[in-house]
Amino acid sequence: MAANFWLSSHCNQWLLDREEIELERQRDYQYFKEEDYKKFHIFFINFIQALGEHMKARQQVIATATLYYKRFYARNSLKSIDSLLMAPTCVYLAHKTEECGVISQSRFITACGAVVKNKFNFAFPGDQFPYRMTQVLECEFFLLEMMDCCLIVYHPYRPLTQYVADLGMEDAIMPIAWRILNDSLRTDVSLIYPPYQIALAAIYMACVIQQKDCKQWFAELSVDMDKILEITQEILQLYELWKSYDERTEISAILSRSPKPKVRPTSATPGQTPSPVPPES
Repeated sequence: MAANFWLSSHCNQWLLDREEIELERQRDYQYFKEEDYKKFHIFFINFIQALGEHMKARQQVIATATLYYKRFYARNSLKSIDSLLMAPTCVYLAHKTEECGVISQSRFITACGAVVKNKFNFAFPGDQFPYRMTQVLECEFFLLEMMDCCLIVYHPYRPLTQYVADLGMEDAIMPIAWRILNDSLRTDVSLIYPPYQIALAAIYMACVIQQKDCKQWFAELSVDMDKILEITQEILQLYELWKSYDERTEISAILSRSPKPKVRPTSATPGQTPSPVPPES
């Protein structure tokens, strides 16, 4: 791991421009509106969260998996690899990256099946996870190649705890700010802004919610408040979308309109899902 964030591949290769991200998404916007595109990815990030919790993974593993997922689709169309394959693959890789050990392959596929059947059966007909471990491993190879093996990621949780301790409002601010950080994973802020700015945005929002005065503290930090407010606005847009979004009733129609991945012809036995085609470079 790099000695600090500013020397890391996360900072130097994986902080992206918003315009670059939006340009890559134009291919997918042919199939549904921008709002439905957001709902699509919120659904699969919820899947990552549920799978991680089912496997009793730490939140940092779930956050790392989510960022891998977002990185992949920031550079690739939904047509490249099925998100139902990519999402668990990100969890599988993140579990190893965060030094939690290698997961038993049979246990992992069983966990994927259980999450599909028990938590997301409203979205998937047949209540079955359609992929096998060989396909997860193949997908992992594509993911590693696309990320140029840049596996170390930095999250806002550590700067959050340091800033809140300095502010001296742990009991009042920390629980709310932590939840805001978890929610922010469903936005693009982790692709665009450094972790410390996201942490500060969560603190700012938590202080407003709790009616705590933090103006002087922020002034002494000498941070770019325009960036903090940009992050705040993006998270608030997420909350606004959630107000009218019923995932159980809407997601099936959104999934049906999404672009379908290309698959490689296969001579596999009946019932086996074909392997994905490598993403276009």
